[in-house]
Amino acid sequence: MNLEKIKAANTKYLGKNVVYLKQTNSTQEVAKKLIKKEIENGSVIITDNQLEGKGTKGRKWIASKEKNIMMTIVLYPNTKVYKLEGLTIKIAQAIKEAIKQLYGYMLTIKEPNDLYLNGKKIAGILTQSTSLQEQVKNLYIGIGFNVNEDDFPKELDIIATSLKKEYQKDFEREEIIGKILEEIEKIV
Repeated sequence: MNLEKIKAANTKYLGKNVVYLKQTNSTQEVAKKLIKKEIENGSVIITDNQLEGKGTKGRKWIASKEKNIMMTIVLYPNTKVYKLEGLTIKIAQAIKEAIKQLYGYMLTIKEPNDLYLNGKKIAGILTQSTSLQEQVKNLYIGIGFNVNEDDFPKELDIIATSLKKEYQKDFEREEIIGKILEEIEKIV
């Protein structure tokens, strides 16, 4: 993983600090622990191998080593809870726009937090926050995106896909991460 390429994204603060882990249980859980150490606003935690990735409703996010995007963005929005309403959909729209700009591919959004390509799930978003009364203190944006996955378990093969599976070529994860960060920074 070329972290310098990610840090070179055209952003003011998203992705300027990248915490890379070769393997972890969950980038979301790592982010929550790092918050206690005052990690920078806009930091991104990325792994090449996530053992216990989380999806919606406690489901597991399955991804092979070094093939996909598994990351969490850490923000300190210091805003009212109601102002974050609809944020997950906006993030999905930002990811959709990033892929369209990079490759011209059209993803579709399945509310509230999934992205599809050619009728199969390609990405998911897990947005969590901590707040004090009505003030959001910490925001965690977890993103799982199937980039070069080519080995789905049998039960997922008919409902999940990746860029590689659809277009029979390898894609650069760092390029995709950088463009996603650029698009998300426009809305957060």
